[in-house]
Amino acid sequence: MSSDIVAAIDLGSNSFHMIVARIANGHVQILDRLREMVQLAAGLDGKNRLSGESQQRALECLARFGQFLRNIPPEQLRIVGTNTLRQARNSAEFLARAEAVLGHTVEIISGHEEARLIYLGVVHSVADAPGRRLVVDIGGGSTELIVGEQFRPLHLSSLKMGCVSMSRAFFDDGRIVEARMGEAELAVQLKLEPVTVEFQERGWQVATGASGTIKSIQDVVVREGWCREGITLEALRQLRAALLEAGQTTAIAARWSLEPARARVFAGGFVVLHGLCEALRLERMEVSEGALREGVIYDLLGRIRHEDVRDRTIATVLDRYSLDQAQAERVSSTAVTLLNQVRDRWRLPVGGHSRLLEWAARLHEIGLLLSHHLYHKHGAYILLHADLPGFSRSDQELLAVLVRRHRRGFPGDAFDHLPKDVAPLAQRLGVLLRLAVVLHRGRSRQSLPPLDLHVGQRRVLLKFPAGWLKVHPLTRADLETEAQYLRKAGFRLKFG
Repeated sequence: MSSDIVAAIDLGSNSFHMIVARIANGHVQILDRLREMVQLAAGLDGKNRLSGESQQRALECLARFGQFLRNIPPEQLRIVGTNTLRQARNSAEFLARAEAVLGHTVEIISGHEEARLIYLGVVHSVADAPGRRLVVDIGGGSTELIVGEQFRPLHLSSLKMGCVSMSRAFFDDGRIVEARMGEAELAVQLKLEPVTVEFQERGWQVATGASGTIKSIQDVVVREGWCREGITLEALRQLRAALLEAGQTTAIAARWSLEPARARVFAGGFVVLHGLCEALRLERMEVSEGALREGVIYDLLGRIRHEDVRDRTIATVLDRYSLDQAQAERVSSTAVTLLNQVRDRWRLPVGGHSRLLEWAARLHEIGLLLSHHLYHKHGAYILLHADLPGFSRSDQELLAVLVRRHRRGFPGDAFDHLPKDVAPLAQRLGVLLRLAVVLHRGRSRQSLPPLDLHVGQRRVLLKFPAGWLKVHPLTRADLETEAQYLRKAGFRLKFG
């Protein structure tokens, strides 16, 4: 397959989507699209565990998708999971099976990251418009709201309500009656109440909807002649009356030729959209063909061009929180230098997880925002729970554990909670970060001498120019202490 082919898979709560595209002269040409309504969210039980049946449906779908991916290099493909995989208590079990079927890694992304990627996909799929744009995406388990200007999202929110979750809660047996409609509408208003005013105050000139739910509603209101294109608030009011008149999921499927899986979640999706339009006073909404998976493609294109949004995120954090950027750069530069010396011996990949070492080094002091005491623990908590555009949940988990273990204790089981294929790599990256931090503990502006790092499986030998350690006794003392910490994890550090 050509090296200019890229692909993205969106493991949504309602549908799984895949697009395959070709990059031609910097532009994205869609070559193929696949969609299956897996309805993963419908497989969540009362304890937020995915049923075996829902997992099997998903895996069968991914096996079909996987046929298209065999010759696509990992760096030209991204697979992202959304709300249901964020919620599911047994998502790790499912992800292991999914990755085995696909032969590629799956990233679970946060609600804010999902919103950012949706906005990116929408603005690349619609005509440019002056001023601000409101983007609305109703998924199976969550709804994303974004206000942005041109290609820059300015304000994002992810709400835990979607077409599948609302349909299960209020229309699970297929009956659509006034009492249930009213209860569902109240639930939507309660979800919207905390964000309505802040979105109204930001304002926008055009509203754009994305997702299968919104596209299906547009198809219905246009077919009925309630509006010519897009969706109007008046058309939604007429659709509400029509849903109550139909009274049953089977009846709305027959009336509007909806596939059964879409008909089962149509009422729940409608309630969310109608509630949003009423609360935000949206008289009209255009509808975009692009959404999350297109956003993933454009974000991937940025990474291929070395315009990675994650670099901008790290720079923004350093600037916003007034971290010592000179020290961050010193530690990062040394960590990367050490990495490059041992990459082959320790089988550390180019890019990917190795880039996380660079970012962890730049952010290793972020916990000082709270307190110097145990700042490595504070930093880990911040990185694990912050909204960091461009980073998946697994990225943030690895960043957090590297920062957590960059000083003080380094037990042998510090990385055991990570996936089995990541834990050994993370431990080695942790060793490199610790060495870089120790070497710059004095915060000196003077450059380090040329360093020579040699490693074995559990052996680390750091060589300095002759006589350098003799005139830097504090560094020698710090390295002696570090050797004791590393010994607890089974590493033997020698230096001289």
